[in-house]
Amino acid sequence: MSLRGAAALVGAAEIPPRRTTPGMSTLDMIASTAALAVADAGMERAEIDGLLVGPQVGETPQHVPATVAEYLGLAPTYADLVDLGGATGAGMVWRAAAAIAAGMCETALCVLGNVRTDVTPRSPNRNPIREFDVPYGGSGANQAYAMVATRHCAEFGTTPEQLALVPVFERDNARLNPDAVFHGKPITVDDVLASPLVVSPLRLLEVVMPCGGGAAVVVTSAARARRVPHRPVWLRGAGEKVTHRALSQAPELTTSPLAAAIGDAYAMASVGPDDLDLLSLYDCYSIMLAVTLEDAGLCKKGEVGPWLADQDFSHTGNLPCNPHGGQLACGQADLAGGMAHVVEAVRQLRGVAGERQVRDPELALVTGNGATMSEEVALVLEAAT
Repeated sequence: MSLRGAAALVGAAEIPPRRTTPGMSTLDMIASTAALAVADAGMERAEIDGLLVGPQVGETPQHVPATVAEYLGLAPTYADLVDLGGATGAGMVWRAAAAIAAGMCETALCVLGNVRTDVTPRSPNRNPIREFDVPYGGSGANQAYAMVATRHCAEFGTTPEQLALVPVFERDNARLNPDAVFHGKPITVDDVLASPLVVSPLRLLEVVMPCGGGAAVVVTSAARARRVPHRPVWLRGAGEKVTHRALSQAPELTTSPLAAAIGDAYAMASVGPDDLDLLSLYDCYSIMLAVTLEDAGLCKKGEVGPWLADQDFSHTGNLPCNPHGGQLACGQADLAGGMAHVVEAVRQLRGVAGERQVRDPELALVTGNGATMSEEVALVLEAAT
């Protein structure tokens, strides 16, 4: 089934990432973000008949769509809980389009929100990783992505200096985004290499900054999209691939499931890497973005290290990537951090990104990544002509 042309993104909004969000609940964050997105679409609440939400650790352990629908005053004919980690936002978009194509709804709200306090919420975790990996030191994202980086360096000769180029260009992009946590705080390769070692070979400035915040988009049918006040952004292609949960079960470390997901998105959209005008790529760690660039076919596998130095990823460069600063410079508001890549692509393709606007972009690749290169989603979005 092809979703090409079946639906469009017509509303987008976010509550900028912040280190802490005192006085707010997750439902507050979701409601505020949802209201902004629906207003941006030029719609009323009553026009929303589809709802896609994410899990809420520590607040709503089950019946999440019903809880959110009640809180927002919605009565959807299609509701879904999407749990793909950092790929949740992108995964929501194609599911909304599929539901619209199937006639289950006409306009869907995809919303994620996360608060952050000094006390991180916890929930019981009986995942097999707790039995077979954690006792041997395989615990946490930092350790897992460090293993990926170690393998990439050993297999291809990638250097710490080369990986350090990723947070450097992200910080440079963030200088034009006043909502970024690290707005006005540029760094150099030397700064990255001098920052504290988190898990070898990854250093502090290569690791995402956890925040609170929210992000949402409104997806609607092709017919309704032509009646909204803004330029719609069409879903042209989508792909998804899940291969493992624990890194110890990954089929390989230097190629992620995104290679398959991006390939499927390209095929549905009838495009290739040379056709892209904008990259909005999930970037929780420097190595994640490096591997994604290879898996997207933008450079050959194993060659991203030297290739990075020859690219200009700014909004005026040869390959604009994460003009808002990405998660490494803008901040990662939990699952909403992945949705922020969708929001940025929508703004860029609508031509409303302000100082960081890419010139006349037509096609954007958006990626989402859950767990440790485990749950992967890719979208090809197209600006309305």
